[in-house]
Amino acid sequence: MGLLFSRYVHERNDKKPHDHDDHLVPPSHRSGENKKYQFARYLIAVGLLVLCTDAGAENLRIASFNTELQRKGPGLLLRDIARGDDDQVMATLRIITAADADIIALQSFDYDLTGEALSAYAQALAGMGLDYPFQFAARPNTGMPTGLDMDGDGHLGDPRDTQSYGQFSGQGGMAILSKFPIDYVALQDFSSTLWRDVPDAMLPYTDEGAFPSAAAQEIQRLSTTGHWVVPIDVPKLGRVTLMTFHASPPVFDGPEDRNGKRNHDEIVFWQHYLDEAFGPAPRERFVLLGDFNQDRRGGEGIKAAISSILDDPRLQDPMPQSKGSVLVSGDPFDTVDWTDPEPGNLRVDYVLPSSDWRVLDSGVLWPDRATELGEDAMLASRHRLVWIDITR
Repeated sequence: MGLLFSRYVHERNDKKPHDHDDHLVPPSHRSGENKKYQFARYLIAVGLLVLCTDAGAENLRIASFNTELQRKGPGLLLRDIARGDDDQVMATLRIITAADADIIALQSFDYDLTGEALSAYAQALAGMGLDYPFQFAARPNTGMPTGLDMDGDGHLGDPRDTQSYGQFSGQGGMAILSKFPIDYVALQDFSSTLWRDVPDAMLPYTDEGAFPSAAAQEIQRLSTTGHWVVPIDVPKLGRVTLMTFHASPPVFDGPEDRNGKRNHDEIVFWQHYLDEAFGPAPRERFVLLGDFNQDRRGGEGIKAAISSILDDPRLQDPMPQSKGSVLVSGDPFDTVDWTDPEPGNLRVDYVLPSSDWRVLDSGVLWPDRATELGEDAMLASRHRLVWIDITR
């Protein structure tokens, strides 16, 4: 789960406003590494633990990145990370290092029970100068067996007959990496919430009745991957609550629109949560982030949910942009480079701070493909890392 102390001193107070993604560089390449940071590293070298409250900053960078680090079998991601020569793995590491977020939510990262893949990935980042001593991952719904026909094709045991599509349990899960302590005791995992238990659930039906069956709807979970509420204690800023998820793509279904309706309700879940339909919820200092798999301006799906969440007065949308996306599609707000013309490039990845935060800067790390970092971005994932800088 990570070490119970932090060995990090922040330098982001010197960041100038409006320095967008093409100015993001790895910590090891920053000029003028300050003496406090050098001294902290020396103390660690001699074995002195530096408490988290002794370091920190008033500014906080939070990011979300769909790494697409999902493999076709269990253990294969750990193998690729451990080898240290997998092109995609290395490209994602360089992208994350360039962003240098204090807290980052990862999607499409294979889960394993012991957390070895995530631990190995964090160690690889540390080897590149970016330490995340606090980590969290929980079993996702992907590939979780049900014993029922969940897609209505009359067959059992297929990847689509699990709680959500997966060739094995844990394929394409989620993870959190943090420079600051995660409160594991207060953490909430709503991934087991049944779809039918969501207020005004938009369950799929056909002329024959509940789709694929009443029995399937009795056990069908809402979350495609997971819905997590992760409290993190940040020096000088206090407790920051991450609300993160990875929703179903609103495609790959039939006229019953099962995936479209699930995507809608996965997004709407967060408004129900903030309304305290599932118990007490934070009223300040929270951030909603992840892969929503929905763009209010284009693509398929039911647009009511994404429009409602983006317009919710409890949240603010910094509208992060990138120059790289403009070069590719002419749209500065896209976050994913999908096949043209359908579904095409869209904005599906979000980092939305609560309205009480002051947003200092934001961006989509989509460098010009002619640069080395641009090549890494294309090799790493079809998605681009999204980040915001916030303060109180």
